[in-house]
Amino acid sequence: MKFTLYFETMRIRPDRAGIKPEWIRQVKESPAKETIQADGRIRRWAAIPEAEGKYLRVILLPDGETVHNAFFDRRFNNED
Repeated sequence: MKFTLYFETMRIRPDRAGIKPEWIRQVKESPAKETIQADGRIRRWAAIPEAEGKYLRVILLPDGETVHNAFFDRRFNNED
């Protein structure tokens, strides 16, 4: 997987250090929901059973491959 420098910097934060690369891959490959931001970045979400079913949000650059951000989204609503 490719990552932005921003992501590499953010992933050392205590609230994000536990996010496993396989979880990011899971969200990239099998999202429960996807939206496109105005700047072309792609937001994808998926539940992570190993994390008590919390939803992980992964933000990709417009290339659909490069991870720009990943975090557990406490406000995720799959019904929107």
